[in-house]
Amino acid sequence: MKLIVGLGNPGEKYSRNRHNIGFMVLDRLSEAGFSPWKSKFQGQVSEGRIGSEKVILLKPATFMNLSGQAVGEAMWFYKLSMEDVIVFHDELDLAPGKVRLKTGGGHAGHNGLRSLHQHIGPEYSRVRLGIGHPGHKDKVARYVLHDFAKAEANWLDDLLRGIEDGIAQLVTDEGPKFLNAIALRLNPSRPATGKQKPKPLAAPNSTATEDSRSPLQRLKDKFS
Repeated sequence: MKLIVGLGNPGEKYSRNRHNIGFMVLDRLSEAGFSPWKSKFQGQVSEGRIGSEKVILLKPATFMNLSGQAVGEAMWFYKLSMEDVIVFHDELDLAPGKVRLKTGGGHAGHNGLRSLHQHIGPEYSRVRLGIGHPGHKDKVARYVLHDFAKAEANWLDDLLRGIEDGIAQLVTDEGPKFLNAIALRLNPSRPATGKQKPKPLAAPNSTATEDSRSPLQRLKDKFS
């Protein structure tokens, strides 16, 4: 069994915030045959299967700073270890649309991860979802609690589709295949047309087409 956690803040006013990209991922995953969301473990839970693996989706309803409480309760109830937990969260230090996988390590100041460290420890798997950085630390709070811009809608939708494409590989610990599925959505390869490129035409003044002979010389050469 896998426990897949998305980090974010509950409530409609936060639903499109950059900080809520983890919730957005779980909302997309839940559409693929998962049970309706229900209140449990101080959060919202949806159950289903991805391939042969039973999966619990969890969106903590404790607000970001206390996310670890909900995750800890769910782990205790299902008797899971940290190796069974996958967390999707926003990442300021990655460009928008970039995705990285990581197990263990520090929380880098992320309040949701800090809470997880406090309640379950650091050795869980993380999917770091790049949202970019506003450029100065004083702007971070407003930036992450602001909605994604309309101009970001296309890459965000491609990212969510890519995660959906590759989630079966992620839950079976095939990280590179998961990342490849996302890359194919964000940067699809262009199909070959099978047409050969036309040969370049000779330049109008090319010496290859010039004939400097006089008309009389050309006539002589013709019958020689």
